[in-house]
Amino acid sequence: MARATLSAFVGFVTAAGLWNCVEAAPITFNTALPVAQGELTLRELGLYRRATDDPSTADRELTVTGSGTVLGYGVTGDLALFGLLPYLDKELELDTPSGRVTRGTSGVGDLTVFARYTAVRRDRRARTFRIAPFAGIEAPTGDDDERDALGRVPQPLQPGSGSWDAVGGVVATYFTPRFQLDGQIAYQANQEANDFELGDTVHIDAALQYRLLPRELGGGLPDFLYGVMEINLVWRDENRIDGRADRDSGGTQVFVTPGLQYVSRRWVAEAAAQVPIVQDLNGDALEDDVIVRAGVRFNFGL
Repeated sequence: MARATLSAFVGFVTAAGLWNCVEAAPITFNTALPVAQGELTLRELGLYRRATDDPSTADRELTVTGSGTVLGYGVTGDLALFGLLPYLDKELELDTPSGRVTRGTSGVGDLTVFARYTAVRRDRRARTFRIAPFAGIEAPTGDDDERDALGRVPQPLQPGSGSWDAVGGVVATYFTPRFQLDGQIAYQANQEANDFELGDTVHIDAALQYRLLPRELGGGLPDFLYGVMEINLVWRDENRIDGRADRDSGGTQVFVTPGLQYVSRRWVAEAAAQVPIVQDLNGDALEDDVIVRAGVRFNFGL
């Protein structure tokens, strides 16, 4: 059973250079379009995850609900800083020799902070291409020693990991008035805490945002409706408990993620559902049913 968290690489895009308004962006990961110098972005997002496909005899059912607050700040036209703080409610039902039990926790999770720098910029009339590497750290701000009537709650259900973990990767974006393409490769190197080490994680993502409305651009600055389609590949290494590999953890998942975005000058409303199409997991690892994400984004000038 993998630790359920909000992704640290949530999608942003704000005004800079060619644009003076919020634009479309991936829903589940970051974008390479810049945050203008002195601009602040705020994103509030919600998460619902359900996993009930259990190959073991425990008939496990995992439900995760949560919210997250994300802030981004444009230090320069090329350098932006981001921070994400989630709040998660995790509940696991399973059969045991003494009957069916429910275990779980609620609380603030680990804080992720990272910097993103535009390394490649190719601007043309009404379109642009950007490549931006990013790097940061996940700090152990969430509780990692919660207990219930049965004792200490298993580490994957804890609000926090207890470890300092490194994150990094690169994202690329190609923007036109009709559509936008984004791609990301991200890696998270997890460390040991409480005799438990979550497996390292690789994310490979691609997204298309296509303008549905208005069909033709006229004068002024109208609101927009975008259709979003993403492909998300997640590979997780095996967890380690007391230094030994947990053979019932880790593996590869691929999600197809359709969504919608309503984009105005200063805010965006969005929603998407991640549906697994490949779940090549190790041993008796619990498989996902669906992950639903919804949120709003705002852009402020300071």
